[in-house]
Amino acid sequence: MKVHELGEGDPEVAVVGGIHGDEPCGPLAIKRLLAEEPSVDRPVKLIIANEEALEAGERYLDADLNRVFPGEAGAESHEHALAAAVAREVEGCTTLALHSTQSYEDPIGAVRSVDEVAKELCPQLPVSVVVETDANTDGRLIQYPRTVEVECGLQGTDEAAENGYELLRAFLAATGVLPLGEETLRLPVPDPDEVPVFRIRRPIPKPEGTEYEVYVDNFEIVTAGTAFAAVDDEAVYAEEDFYPVLLSPYGYADIFGYISEQIGTVGNWATA
Repeated sequence: MKVHELGEGDPEVAVVGGIHGDEPCGPLAIKRLLAEEPSVDRPVKLIIANEEALEAGERYLDADLNRVFPGEAGAESHEHALAAAVAREVEGCTTLALHSTQSYEDPIGAVRSVDEVAKELCPQLPVSVVVETDANTDGRLIQYPRTVEVECGLQGTDEAAENGYELLRAFLAATGVLPLGEETLRLPVPDPDEVPVFRIRRPIPKPEGTEYEVYVDNFEIVTAGTAFAAVDDEAVYAEEDFYPVLLSPYGYADIFGYISEQIGTVGNWATA
């Protein structure tokens, strides 16, 4: 793990990239910002988490880092020990975690719940949709208070790296660390009334097989009885109406993605 601090004093704002070693967009965004040597209005720490997995080009070495928080200091497992170190660094901070996905090209925001931090930050981020994970935190960093995750785009693409940089700048502007300059407006911040919010209900199990397909689009309604995926050419049918979240053939080892419901828009949060 590498921690860079900008500004004087103890940071109350943090950014974490590289939780997964096959998602370089976060570290690239952080390194790009650091190379600019920006002046900051309040201190911030920028964390590149799983350096070893990034160097190896693997999602993780021993265990998925974003499934083992709070971790265990001194653990033999690389990621269990690293999770404890990352948690210690972000304690008490308003935190942004930068990720990428195999399922959706536009930026996605994710929060554990619609709290005051979500209401303050999400309307200022250039995301196309927001997902409320509710109880589905699965040992993720998002379980900690004052934490927002973003999926910057498709894993390993230049577009995800560009989006990550702009999401990073927008977050630092929203938290008072940096002014938001014109150069960051390639991704405009949408009208909050046009940003839908989905609440995850549960994961969609992926039956054992060798070949997987997905037939439907994320965040578009799937009606009961629809074939939404296939395992070894055998269709998997929806048992109920649902909105798919992070649905992909190979994004996860044991699930296709998540079943969710639409609960409104970011604009509705002001009255929630």
